[in-house]
Amino acid sequence: MLASDADRERTVDTLKTAYAEGRLTADEHDDRVGRAYVSRTYGELAALVADLPQSPGAMLPAVSPVYQPFPPYPSQAVSPPPYYPVRQKPTNGLAVASLMCGLAGIPLCLPAVAAIALGHIARWQIRNNGEGTEGGKGAATGGAVLGYLGVVFWLILLLTTGSG
Repeated sequence: MLASDADRERTVDTLKTAYAEGRLTADEHDDRVGRAYVSRTYGELAALVADLPQSPGAMLPAVSPVYQPFPPYPSQAVSPPPYYPVRQKPTNGLAVASLMCGLAGIPLCLPAVAAIALGHIARWQIRNNGEGTEGGKGAATGGAVLGYLGVVFWLILLLTTGSG
C-alpha cells in the first residue's frame, strides 16, 4: 500500500525521538530520514523503524522485526542482512511427566507419589541446569501440587474407610 506524506512524517518523528534518546547515531538518523522521504510504501517505512520502539501515535502496520535496508538508488543493490530466529528451549520432559502423573494421581495412588518426586526433580533441573522453559517450571509445580493433593485424598480415604 502506498504511504502518504503524513505517514512519512510520523516515521521521521519516530526516528527523531530515537535519535534524541540515543538509540541512533547521527549517521544512522540522517540515512534513515533520507530513506523515509523517498519511501513509497508502508513496508519501506516500517522497515526503517522496525528495530526501534514505536511512539504511541505511530500507526504503521506490523512487519518483520528485522531492519531490512533498501538502497538509496536503484542501481546499488544491497542484500538484506540474514535473519536468525531465536531458538526456544524445549520444555523439561520430567516436568511434563510430573504433570501427567499428577493428573493420574487422583484416581490412582502410585502416580501421585511419582508426580511429587518428578516435580521436585524437574524444578531442580530447571533451576540449576537452565533446562526447559518457564512453561516447564509451571508444569513441574502443577504436577507436584496435584501429586500432593492425590496423596492427601488417598490418605483421607484410607483413614475414613479403615476405621469403620
